[in-house]
Amino acid sequence: QVQLVESGGGLVQSGGSLRLSCVTSGFIEDYYEMGWFRQAPGKEREGVACIGAAGTTVYADSVRDRFIISRDNAKATVYLQMNSLKPEDTGNYYCARRTHGYPFSLRATDYDLRGQGTQVTVSS
Repeated sequence: QVQLVESGGGLVQSGGSLRLSCVTSGFIEDYYEMGWFRQAPGKEREGVACIGAAGTTVYADSVRDRFIISRDNAKATVYLQMNSLKPEDTGNYYCARRTHGYPFSLRATDYDLRGQGTQVTVSS
């Protein structure tokens, strides 16, 4: 069964950190670019970061220098280390697999398979 399962979300104070994990199964994860996305109520879905098969990374301006995306292909897992969290980082975070568009795209429509997500809430 092809699936992505996220974990690691929670409630954290502004300035805190969280590490999200995305465990993949049913496909060869290291063949694909993988991305993290987030969506807050009433806001557009936003691409946060993506990582290529060889480890190249791309970040949205809103999280650059605070978030780090990484992958462990042996564990078929993608991570998102989130530091210096702000209230505006609040949202449901999910990972996804890119199958369309340009390399290192952060457009959600370029990704097909996605997980249910994990909620991140940052209090001020």
